[in-house]
Amino acid sequence: MRGRKPKPTSIKILQGNPGRRPYNKDEPEYKAIEEDCPEHLSLVARKEWDRMRDLLQSSRILTEADRSALAAYCVAWGRWVEAEENIKKTGILVKSPNGFPIQNPWLPISNKAFEHMHKLLQEFGLTPASRSKVKAIPAKDNESGVKRLLG
Repeated sequence: MRGRKPKPTSIKILQGNPGRRPYNKDEPEYKAIEEDCPEHLSLVARKEWDRMRDLLQSSRILTEADRSALAAYCVAWGRWVEAEENIKKTGILVKSPNGFPIQNPWLPISNKAFEHMHKLLQEFGLTPASRSKVKAIPAKDNESGVKRLLG
């Protein structure tokens, strides 16, 4: 697909519609995540899952369709934390078997995990730049999803 990624209708509505393009009223809706975190997550990733799930559910962004994206973010978080802890212990440079200083092997792991985390945070609207584009709309108790936003 060429060009910009299409935005979900709910995000378009929250950001406004300066181009006056029609909204996709037939966009699928999914129920909120009710399951516990996936079994394969590490302890650190599980804690982040609980924190992020609560945060995203409170803003009514997270649905069952987002489960794998949230799990991927949490895996990247766990890897980043582990890599950063190892870098803190051993430093940015380590000695090679020959005795020469080389870059710590944990550094590229940390950097790649951080890139993955950042991309997924943007998808959820959780970076300062992506969050500044979203306008909060109060929820009505009897409405949900895109139908609530479309009025």
